[in-house]
Amino acid sequence: MMAQYDVKLLEDAVHFLRALPVKLRAKAFRAVELLRDLGPELPMPHARALKGTEGLRELRVKLASDIVRLFYFHHRGKVYVVTSGFIKKSDRTDPRELQRAIRQMEAFKDDTP
Repeated sequence: MMAQYDVKLLEDAVHFLRALPVKLRAKAFRAVELLRDLGPELPMPHARALKGTEGLRELRVKLASDIVRLFYFHHRGKVYVVTSGFIKKSDRTDPRELQRAIRQMEAFKDDTP
């Protein structure tokens, strides 16, 4: 199946993914592939909108007891941008990670003509 969407990984997302253990990294990249193939049709449990974040969503990855979240947003046409990621240690999304992803999303949109 041909990729229907373009997924851009920002520098923070690349560094985060490279640092993951190999099996978790493979599963995270599979989630990115699903986003590339399905875009807005990607359902739970793979993707979820984040309340109160103006378009920010999360890719959800779970391997055994490890939980990873990758923040992303839709950017014009068929482009999705993954800002960053973190390993989730509690039931709530870390507000500092969320704020960082929001800042990156806003900066990307401001810098893109």
